[in-house]
Amino acid sequence: MYIKFCRSFGEDKKDEAGENLSSKLSVELQEEKGKQTVGNVRLYRAACFFLTAICLVLLVAILVLSMKFQAVSTACSEREETTPADRHGPSPTCSYDDCQALFPNTQSEHVGCQQCAKGWLKFSRSCFYLSTFRLSWDEGQRNCSSRGGSLAVITSHSLQSFLTKKGKLKYWIGLRQNGGTWTWVNNNALQHSYWEEPPENGDCGIINSDSPPETSWMRASCQASTYFICQLQL
Repeated sequence: MYIKFCRSFGEDKKDEAGENLSSKLSVELQEEKGKQTVGNVRLYRAACFFLTAICLVLLVAILVLSMKFQAVSTACSEREETTPADRHGPSPTCSYDDCQALFPNTQSEHVGCQQCAKGWLKFSRSCFYLSTFRLSWDEGQRNCSSRGGSLAVITSHSLQSFLTKKGKLKYWIGLRQNGGTWTWVNNNALQHSYWEEPPENGDCGIINSDSPPETSWMRASCQASTYFICQLQL
């Protein structure tokens, strides 16, 4: 009987010890789970704060850019009101001075303002339009005037090279002979020329894109029909 009692007592002790161990493990697991939950909540809050900060920065940037674009639009709209109403075709949408005034610390051709309209090419402080149809020299000049500009006046070798390489055809430029003297449409005398050798007959100047820039000018009758290049200063 004593042995049986001892066995029973020992088994009860083992059961009690097992229950205590299970309870201890359960408490430890709950504590660990609680720590993980707190850590997840903190991580979630930090992520939310970070994303909120990014959104606020982007919102401020958008508002600042919107204000600048609105200012550019207003300035360019005022400029358009002072230009001729009977222009044909596209013209620059914002002047160089407008952009410099609005963005004094930036390169205005890259920020905030499109200086040359679609279909025009920008070089230095001018926009150039290479026509896709042919007219006589006088008709080409009138067409350019209706756009707010004139036939192109080439005043540097860099511009000469630019126009020769950009074109693919033969174009009128703003050069004409009067009384044996070659002058530009702005009444300036010709200082440096790029004639083919030998030059052909004619009183009006053409730039030939198939020739090297150094010798790409041709002479032709002013009544002939060919393409033309308009220039509009910014």
